[in-house]
Amino acid sequence: MSEKYTRKLEKIIKQMLTPLKGIPFNLVIESIADCKIIPFDKNNENDLIILENLKKVTVKAAKKINKKGISRTRPNEVGNDTEQFIIDALNEIGYKADIPHTKSGKKKSTGYPDIEFIDEKGNTNYLECKSYNIKNVATSFRSFYLSPSKDFKITKDAHHFVISFEVFIAGNKKGKDIYNCKSWKILSIEQLEVDVKYEFNSDNARLYSEELILAEGRL
Repeated sequence: MSEKYTRKLEKIIKQMLTPLKGIPFNLVIESIADCKIIPFDKNNENDLIILENLKKVTVKAAKKINKKGISRTRPNEVGNDTEQFIIDALNEIGYKADIPHTKSGKKKSTGYPDIEFIDEKGNTNYLECKSYNIKNVATSFRSFYLSPSKDFKITKDAHHFVISFEVFIAGNKKGKDIYNCKSWKILSIEQLEVDVKYEFNSDNARLYSEELILAEGRL
């Protein structure tokens, strides 16, 4: 390998490692899924009805969470456990809510978004569930993630919402903290800006290949 070629590769890798910042989320969705984020219109009667219903759903879910409690060792995992409470509340008010179907028709729980629901007009909406601690809500702590997929969960033009609960430790049971909700937020994220940070990764087959092993043994 020539020195010139090596320098060229090094330059390309350095460029790859430079994060892209401030990318409009609506453009990301359109490019990955070929679907548009429909902006929430505060002057549209149907959108306002959806918002009022989402408020009811959020309060319903929060009350059930506080009655049951969410048991977790780490606070950033609490948002995952709010999903079923929100799905149940959406269905209770008459919306049809479930885990999203991918383009191939499969249900997929992991990845963005967490929930899809059909409103009273028969339109699809997407919803992500989050939790936060009031101490870090205004910090640069990363809390929103999206990874491209060959079988993506977004298949339709739709509103994209986030329901997020402020959580706090209400007790402890069997070594795990019990979380309750203190407040909530409903977001419409068509104007969200996101960053891209590249990473290098490998797998077990390559990591534990014979040519890399220096020594091994049994105990």
